[in-house]
Amino acid sequence: MKLGVICDGISRDLAHALTVMDEFGLDYAELQFVGEKEVGDHSSQEIAGIKALLEKHGKPVSCLSRHVFAGMTTANKPGDALHTTHMDALKRVMDMAHELNSPLVRIMTNKKEQILWGKGGAEKWNVAKGAWEASLPLIAPAVDLARSEGLTLVVETGNGTMVNSNYTARKLIDDLNAKDALKVLWDPANNCWCHERAYPDGYDEVKGGYLGHVHIKDVLVDTPRATLEVKRMGEGQLADQFEPMAAALKADAYDGVISFESVYHPGNGDFEAGFRLCIERFKHLFG
Repeated sequence: MKLGVICDGISRDLAHALTVMDEFGLDYAELQFVGEKEVGDHSSQEIAGIKALLEKHGKPVSCLSRHVFAGMTTANKPGDALHTTHMDALKRVMDMAHELNSPLVRIMTNKKEQILWGKGGAEKWNVAKGAWEASLPLIAPAVDLARSEGLTLVVETGNGTMVNSNYTARKLIDDLNAKDALKVLWDPANNCWCHERAYPDGYDEVKGGYLGHVHIKDVLVDTPRATLEVKRMGEGQLADQFEPMAAALKADAYDGVISFESVYHPGNGDFEAGFRLCIERFKHLFG
């Protein structure tokens, strides 16, 4: 399968990150932060430099991953100041995607309301009424922009965001009638927080043309204590699910990229060291 990494998980020095990718035979570069800037904030000259580095190392870009719409709430409305700021940033990322031949651009969703639907009384007492419906028009203009730009958006299943499971990601796509321009960026470790089991439950939600991109890391969540620990690959709660996930992706001829997300460190804040402790296991499972 097509394997890559979110480069700034190794280093925000792109030249160094690409050299490490060469060392471990990873082919696809996902860009989030390069230098001190998030994608979408680089100048034309800086983008030209990024492109030259990628070409020097022979690394196609899998996805440009800005935190578009993160931090918004259901109090925000389409066209308000914050929404306009995010849409402007998205357009800049799309311009960069054209320059770097990135097929995908990531978006997030607005902040999570915990209970969106209910029955048996919960629909009166517990549901955040209208929260889901208020989220749809925030995302719809991004889908329209992607169509006009000839690009595909991927919505990440995020911690603390309205889309935090494959179920809600698929529902967003269906409710927006956007399967042509919006896919799921599946981060099964993030989905652990809402207790969606990666395999088979999460995978079954995105079969049939919904899956566009994958992030892989391992975690241990303690939702009652509001605590998240990133674990070395294969030592967290996804340890028994990685192998069947990989087998299902291969069996179904998934042709997107699987990006390793290097957010683990061995207690010393050194994320490149964490990468080196995890990457062979990642390659063994998903390669």
